[in-house]
Amino acid sequence: MEAIKAKLIDSSANIIGEIELPSDLYGVTPKVGLLHEVVRWQMARWRAGTACTKTRGEVRGGGRKPWPQKHTGRARQGSIRAPQWVGGGVVHGPKPRSYEFKLNKKVRRLGLKMALSSRALANKVYVAEDFPVKDKPKTKVLKNFLDTLGINDALIVVPERNLILEKSADNLPKVKVLAVEGLNVYDILNHQNLILAKDALPKIEERLRR
Repeated sequence: MEAIKAKLIDSSANIIGEIELPSDLYGVTPKVGLLHEVVRWQMARWRAGTACTKTRGEVRGGGRKPWPQKHTGRARQGSIRAPQWVGGGVVHGPKPRSYEFKLNKKVRRLGLKMALSSRALANKVYVAEDFPVKDKPKTKVLKNFLDTLGINDALIVVPERNLILEKSADNLPKVKVLAVEGLNVYDILNHQNLILAKDALPKIEERLRR
């Protein structure tokens, strides 16, 4: 298989060369079905599952029968909190629950490799030796960095959490900063470009080869 390469950039976003990436991590042919399954698993885990409605037994009031069973000329009613009444309980409404389902760890890992590969095979991966934002958050500096690359939609991956870089990206709607441990299929596929910090590469490799 042909070597997988990414553009190597400096802190000013100038392309200074190329770097070879492991083909077993960045050269896996993406499969839409598998990626869809992993994203569905992620979204299910993120769902709060806190939606809750009250049944007729939980709604306040309605203990007394509203009128006698017979001889009123009206339909029989047992409670003013039955579902057909305004203010009554809800039939088969949602209750708090977990939407999570099990997905094999090997499948999740393969999904991550495929997501990374989908960007690498499309030449949408950049490896940054350093970033221009260091001492304090600077959105303008980060935007200029991306403008130099000619992109405005990117997922930036760093070895560990970088709050300064994260805050710099807060006001850039199509830019997100993630630590290696938080790297996931949904966010990779949700951004057109991938900018990996050079010192994050060994950590990504370690995570995918555990």
